[in-house]
Amino acid sequence: MENVVLIVHLILALALIAVVLLQRSEGGGLGIGGGGGGNSGRPPATPMSKVTWILGMAFVVTSITLTIVTAQKSAGSSVLDRLTASPPALNQSDVPTPDLNNLLPPIDGDNTPLVPTLD
Repeated sequence: MENVVLIVHLILALALIAVVLLQRSEGGGLGIGGGGGGNSGRPPATPMSKVTWILGMAFVVTSITLTIVTAQKSAGSSVLDRLTASPPALNQSDVPTPDLNNLLPPIDGDNTPLVPTLD
């Protein structure tokens, strides 16, 4: 079910992009210089604009449907539920203890540290 809705959603997205790109420009970007002066009303609805509205509404419906389906699938678990689970216990023998007196590697295979110790 979710895969079918997702495929329809992707097809609608591609169709919506194609329809918007095929529409005729009104001239002037961002509504600048659209012409017609102050008494130009709304342009009549063309078949292309009606198709754009229908595809846009279908895209929103599939988006909401995908959200609902995904929310129902993940309703049983929460991130906070996973955080409250205790981590596996480690034995003290499993944790290596570092040698704090000699943290730097030896020079040329020698056991003398690079920095003198403060003993």
